Amino acid sequence: MRLLPSLTGPNADEPDAIRVADRAVSRAQLLEAATAVAARVAGARAVAVHATASLETVVAILGGMLAGVPVVPVPPDSGPAERDHVLRDSASAVLLAATGDVWPDCGVPVMPVDVEARASGTFPETSDDATAMILYTSGTTGAPKGAPATVRAIAADLDALAEAWEWTAEDTLVHGLPLFHVHGLVLGVLGALRTGSKLVHTGRPTPDAYAAAATREPKDGGGTLYFGVPTVWARVCADPSAAKALSAARLLVSGSAALPAPVFADLEALTGHRAVERYGMTETLITISARADDPDRRPGIVGRTLTVVATRLTGEDGSLLPHDGATVGELQVRGETVFPGYLGRPDATAASFTADGWFRTGDMAIIEPDGAHRIVGRASTDLIKSGGYRIGAGEVENALLAHSAVIEAAVIGIPDDDLGQRIAAFVVADGVTEPELIDFVARTLSVHKRPRSVSFVDALPRNAMGKVRKDQLRR
Repeated sequence: MRLLPSLTGPNADEPDAIRVADRAVSRAQLLEAATAVAARVAGARAVAVHATASLETVVAILGGMLAGVPVVPVPPDSGPAERDHVLRDSASAVLLAATGDVWPDCGVPVMPVDVEARASGTFPETSDDATAMILYTSGTTGAPKGAPATVRAIAADLDALAEAWEWTAEDTLVHGLPLFHVHGLVLGVLGALRTGSKLVHTGRPTPDAYAAAATREPKDGGGTLYFGVPTVWARVCADPSAAKALSAARLLVSGSAALPAPVFADLEALTGHRAVERYGMTETLITISARADDPDRRPGIVGRTLTVVATRLTGEDGSLLPHDGATVGELQVRGETVFPGYLGRPDATAASFTADGWFRTGDMAIIEPDGAHRIVGRASTDLIKSGGYRIGAGEVENALLAHSAVIEAAVIGIPDDDLGQRIAAFVVADGVTEPELIDFVARTLSVHKRPRSVSFVDALPRNAMGKVRKDQLRR
């Protein structure tokens, strides 16, 4: 399979090359099991996968791709409305799932996946422009939209990341992220299969599981490359013994949400590693990343553009903005990893691209003169216009997190008759007062960027990838 050459490479028979929780297979066994699935789904318009953290999910994903059928990962915690929308919108012919691990009455036939099945055979190679996967957006602004990812886009993205991270077949990738999104699935499974590195999926991304993978002998898959979201890294830092076990790793990669500066600092103190941050979207895959050979990785900096994409900043009137390290603008992307458009949604597609072909990410960013990117938030929720100033919520959040008493922080803009919007903060903290935090931000940033109110909460609402649900904060 051209996209995943390690399946038939010289180390295809290496035992335990692909491990999920306490089960493992060689790449050759994985290919044979996936071939059995491919023979059953060939010719389908699309196939859905009940994307649990299991070997069955890996086999099912590869089976659909071998057959040249677009694969639709479905989060296992989807509610009936979301699940049925995804199955219907994608026109999935069947739902591939582990035996006994399905929803009742999902509306399409359920096809069990057998990891022990073995079959041989070949299928016609799909074109580079063929859809390999249909990934659904999170649906925070309406029903989830299908974003097709082509063979070309996935290959280009993984190759560019392998170059940036010096990711090779000598690595062992360790993570415990969900297998239905870009981070855990495209990078975390297909990336290992394209580079030829070993994969250890820990089932759940717990500090103990990450530490256990780190302490294995290299020949047994001791971890060198780790993926996590900020919540994972915060929990690792809260367990110093587990964190110190990761000091033998080569790179710790964080994504899917901004890594708070205190967590960045704690990781460095406990592991000796400055985290590699990266940025991407369902529609674009990963487009920006810090590099393995950059010793000056800094908190809040998600890196520079990968070799296969370009970025720019624009103002509300569409004008190009300078990369001066201070000006906030909408980040726009174009290049090989960008999707062709939303499935069956020409209106949404047209609204998401500029007339000259750049994808509107909807994220606000600052680009340094040297090309380093800082993401300051979503244009729809994180660009706050207060008293004539344009303020990125992420900048205020980082300032709050720099206070030793603050554990978590989220900032939103609330309508205000005088200011237009006023800055409101929600924090998880202990031993600090509202006036103290307001004054702290005013001294750290500037007076006009201080929160006008601080609400203390037990926890911030988050989605499965660890992103704060600011729509819930507004309610």
